[in-house]
Amino acid sequence: MEVILTDRVDLKEGKLNFIDQFFLPLINDKRDLPFIYLSLKITFIVIPSAVLLFTITNLHWAWYVAYLLILLIVFLGPYVLMLHNVCHRKFFKKKFNYLNRYIPWVLGIFFGQTPETYFYHHVTMHHPENNEPDDLSSTMKYNRDSSRAFIVYLISFYFTGVLNLILYFKNKARNKYALRIMVGELFFTMLCVALCFANFKATLTVFILPLVFIRFAMMAGNWAQHAFIDPAKPESIYGNSITCINTIYNKKCFNDGYHIGHHLRPYMHWTEMPANFIENLPTYKKNNAIVFKGLDYFQIWFLLMIKNYKKLATSFVQLGEPQTTDAIIAFLKSRTRKFE
Repeated sequence: MEVILTDRVDLKEGKLNFIDQFFLPLINDKRDLPFIYLSLKITFIVIPSAVLLFTITNLHWAWYVAYLLILLIVFLGPYVLMLHNVCHRKFFKKKFNYLNRYIPWVLGIFFGQTPETYFYHHVTMHHPENNEPDDLSSTMKYNRDSSRAFIVYLISFYFTGVLNLILYFKNKARNKYALRIMVGELFFTMLCVALCFANFKATLTVFILPLVFIRFAMMAGNWAQHAFIDPAKPESIYGNSITCINTIYNKKCFNDGYHIGHHLRPYMHWTEMPANFIENLPTYKKNNAIVFKGLDYFQIWFLLMIKNYKKLATSFVQLGEPQTTDAIIAFLKSRTRKFE
């Protein structure tokens, strides 16, 4: 079956403006200029808005709600995937390495991202362990179309996720990684505690609620990314990950839907993912890879929670011979059973 992609990478071409000319000598890859503009928007919209919530007294509750809605709807997804990309590929050049701390340490705290934890959980633990049993976020031991199982998964991450990550690195004699995670977590915790005495409502809105939400969102996303596991080849990236194409999410979040390609080549640039997918379609077909069109991870997560396999089947990309809807549903269900 021919696969037509509508995911496009619209990069700036032509004459550079003064912002481009200022930042280009600082960054490693010209294709990452969108990260500069996103960082500037967050710096001059989100951070001043947060400061106003702390400094203006007796604000109506609607202002706090508006702040959260703008943060979560407009900026959260792009920020997290910008963070994801700069964790895999250094954003600023070596001689400007101190600037690489700005995205995780300064911008990150306004999205509930505790400094250091995301990098070490995702890049240093999740990718090497590849959703297999030693992966702390592995989905293998759960029925992945069960809302009850997801709640157990989420609560476990909320209450033991960071501790388990620290112990994971301690057990691997990577004490430096464990220490960095602890420093980042303590910094965020102490900041929240101190600010609660100054303005509890603002602290709740700006730091605590985004922390609660982002950890839910990341676990829901990971659940969907690794929900359909081939029982015969659970260690295969083609068999334990999915890819989402032709979604608004890919345009907004730097082609994050191409998860199989990302696990195969974690350092591949986000602009190269659609072409890489098309180039390797025969391998995807050979390995019975699961590809969805028009759905993002959170839609897939929700459809699994309500067991709406019919909608999943209609969005399933048939790479091989045409199959009936019932056959696709049976295939998808066979991939969501827990491993004993």
